[in-house]
Amino acid sequence: MKAFLLAAGDGTRLWPITKSIPKCLVPVRGEPMLGIWLELCRRSGINEVMVNLHAHADTVRHFLSGHEFGIKVQIAEEPSLLGSAGTLFANRHWVERDPYFWIFYADVLTNTDLDKMRVFHERSGMGATLGVYEVPDPSRCGIALVDENEIVYKFVEKPTTPVSNLAFSGLMIMSRTIIAELPTTTPADLGFDVIPRLCGRMVVYRISDYLVDVGVMANYKRVQASWPGLPKAA
Repeated sequence: MKAFLLAAGDGTRLWPITKSIPKCLVPVRGEPMLGIWLELCRRSGINEVMVNLHAHADTVRHFLSGHEFGIKVQIAEEPSLLGSAGTLFANRHWVERDPYFWIFYADVLTNTDLDKMRVFHERSGMGATLGVYEVPDPSRCGIALVDENEIVYKFVEKPTTPVSNLAFSGLMIMSRTIIAELPTTTPADLGFDVIPRLCGRMVVYRISDYLVDVGVMANYKRVQASWPGLPKAA
């Protein structure tokens, strides 16, 4: 299995930590988030990961060269930011032969069971599975509205008047049938330009495990005390 690990953002909301390191390397209890993600991928049977980079790309290369994660990691450097959907389009040939692939936002910290989400997607027969969780501040998130079968019938990025608190978690599975519908111009964003167009062909997977968007300083400070770590390996 393959996964895109989206890590190219400038991380301005975590300044000054990200003045010298990219946000994917900010440490949580001493462990860079990129390392946590790659270990979670390895445990979940994901054997190839593409990490897109922009700021401090050489720092990430140095980190990867000094560690062995047991999976194949390749870098897609973006001199100009392509946006989350733009990254997928630029590297679409990497996944075009796979029945489906993962998309992860690297600034999300989670220990959720990816195997369960994968099985859920396979059984659903849908074009995409959107990992979601309940949030107290839906106006800051991409919000999904679902029917009685958990199929998304509407998705709004950062709604001014939210009617749901079911937010996109930053974890997603996309079938290769969707690749042809990715925007061809950049920058392009998943939340604004792709996910809303998948309504009716996308199901939600509700995540109740630990999951925090670490993209803002308040959450970054919170996870230092609350992060339970990944489950002990069997």
